[in-house]
Amino acid sequence: MEFGFTTAAYVVAAVLFILSLGGLSGQESAKRAVWYGIVGMALAVAATLIGPGSGLWLLSLLLLAAGGTIGFVVAKRVQMTEMPQLVAAMHSLVGLAAVFVGYNAHFELMRVLAMDDAARATLDGFAGLLAHKTLVEVNILRVELFLGVFIGAVTFTGSVIAYGKLAGKVSSAAKKLPGGHLLNAGAAALSAICLIWYFNSGGFFPLFLMTLAALFIGYHLIMGIGGADMPVVVSMLNSYSGWAAAAIGFSLGNDLLIVVGALVGSSGAILSYIMCKAMNRSFVSVILGGFGGTTGPAQEIEGEMIAIDADGVASALDEADSIIIVPGYGMAVAQAQQAVSELTKRLRDKGKEVRFGIHPVAGRLPGHMNVLLAEAKVPYDIVLEMDEINEDFPSTDVSIIIGSNDIVNPAAQDDPNSPIAGMPVLEVWKAKQTFVLKRGQGTGYSGIENPLFFKENTRMYYGDAKESVNALLSRIS
Repeated sequence: MEFGFTTAAYVVAAVLFILSLGGLSGQESAKRAVWYGIVGMALAVAATLIGPGSGLWLLSLLLLAAGGTIGFVVAKRVQMTEMPQLVAAMHSLVGLAAVFVGYNAHFELMRVLAMDDAARATLDGFAGLLAHKTLVEVNILRVELFLGVFIGAVTFTGSVIAYGKLAGKVSSAAKKLPGGHLLNAGAAALSAICLIWYFNSGGFFPLFLMTLAALFIGYHLIMGIGGADMPVVVSMLNSYSGWAAAAIGFSLGNDLLIVVGALVGSSGAILSYIMCKAMNRSFVSVILGGFGGTTGPAQEIEGEMIAIDADGVASALDEADSIIIVPGYGMAVAQAQQAVSELTKRLRDKGKEVRFGIHPVAGRLPGHMNVLLAEAKVPYDIVLEMDEINEDFPSTDVSIIIGSNDIVNPAAQDDPNSPIAGMPVLEVWKAKQTFVLKRGQGTGYSGIENPLFFKENTRMYYGDAKESVNALLSRIS
């Protein structure tokens, strides 16, 4: 009876997770999709607690209470600007959990195999499941838990480094140890040897040795990826965490963990592929740390940056009929989305056409800008993707860049030696006038110079994005 209830609950939870994932593809359905996920997870936890093999109630309830409290506090304290590093931190916990669960499965398997048939007959729960496995099934289990630990270890250290880069605690530049890709290849080869060793011996040492190699791979892979590729890295690590969960689901015989892990793993992989395509990057090259440095001398930039004040920008906006706003991570840092929303409202009330152009990798997290604009109640129908709006810049009077750099960098088209050469960008410079809201004259997170700032029709509006937009609001009634 308990097993039947757990199975039915897992099926319902899986359906809710699928509905949640599907709903997150659109801004209008995202809030409902989040509730689907919450209900699905609550149902899954409840079914697991009362299902076969349940026990240690006090410890389970204490851990649930502690985890829920920590999650609530963190969610309340974390700002929208810190969401990318929060996501990376959560991925690291999933990876670490996969390693611990894999180790626990290994030790439990060793304990069961050491028992005689009479003792095995008295076992229940996960141990009982192991006791009924044939030799072939035991060998399959070893491969499953080995892969779960490997992917989990790579995810853990990779996510920790991604968190450091996103939080500014680790340099965003691509850095590798001497030997570069050979070290990664050597660690991968060592892991493959350990798999064969573990499969044949079942000992703990090859599993532990592989874990060390996997931890190094995760660290070195992400250290070798430059800041411009961090949105892809976050999505990729999301995929890794899903596959780690799926592998551990096979080890534990948990159908829901397999389904959820496959959903997360496949969706993360698809999103990573889509973003790589949008950046004209090879997915394999990105995950192997193939980008982040130049391939030759960059083109020299001619001209100078010309500054403008709030009066000049306000005057241009007053005369313009069509305006495209391109937000970036600088808007998130300044928490300027509410001011930008109010500016949009006032300009639209004056009869002007105002739209937003969103690059697939704007910010440091997929969909980062969409979330910020939705939070500020910017109408969904004027927030357009790059492919939908790029052809409209030549007929646009004013383009406003708020804290963006690489996604509006013409060097991607004009300089074959640029680290972002070939990456599709928003062609903001084709508008009649371009205004760039920027704190200073630095090169930004990825450290790549932007010729846009030196073009004749570009004016630099320096200062904190929120303060700069508020200054415009005081001049636009």
